[in-house]
Amino acid sequence: MLLELQGICKSYGKGDLTLPVLKDVSMQVEEGEYIAIMGPSGSGKSTLMNIIGCLDKADSGTYMLDGEDIVTLSENQLSDVRLNKIGFVFQTFQLLPGETALDNVSLALVYAGIPRHERDERAHEALNNIGLGDRTTHLPSQLSGGQKQRVAIARAMINNPRILLADEPTGALDQASGEQVMEFFGRLNSEGATIIMITHDANVASHAKRILYIIDGVLTADKGGDI
Repeated sequence: MLLELQGICKSYGKGDLTLPVLKDVSMQVEEGEYIAIMGPSGSGKSTLMNIIGCLDKADSGTYMLDGEDIVTLSENQLSDVRLNKIGFVFQTFQLLPGETALDNVSLALVYAGIPRHERDERAHEALNNIGLGDRTTHLPSQLSGGQKQRVAIARAMINNPRILLADEPTGALDQASGEQVMEFFGRLNSEGATIIMITHDANVASHAKRILYIIDGVLTADKGGDI
């Protein structure tokens, strides 16, 4: 089992103003799965993604990722997990505006202490793989929305993470660019990548091999299947 959550609860606020956001959430993810988590705004899906991505901590419950008990890890250890085991793709791309596509993609390798020549080589290869080998010196402002998201995907995958987390990855794109991005996700999954994607769009979710639903902090399976 690559990832397992058991009894995850998360609330915000204090006392009478406490708002439960996740309610006894449990799920299992095998290596190589492609999962979509659907839910309306305010359903708790972004909070769940943040906990899976080690960007936030649950109030209670257990979280195992790749054999590690995430709940027991220090902040430095969680940072290492985010760097080495999790790739992130965001709706708004989160590219550094003053850096080229090549340098944006290689950013995680900088933090990993990889030498410059190896960083550039791996980033060039990653950009070639997503069809942007001729855009290495372009700044984000010189790229289309779809190209920016492909750069973000290359950056997310540069460290060969154990899991790719995508938060509304087509939300800022037109339909054609969104379809292109989903094709890349499908290709990555066919090559063995494990993907968890959150979306409110049923068409986007249909690209995944398993769909889960979260409503008012409760996670349920599609058509009575396994969570």
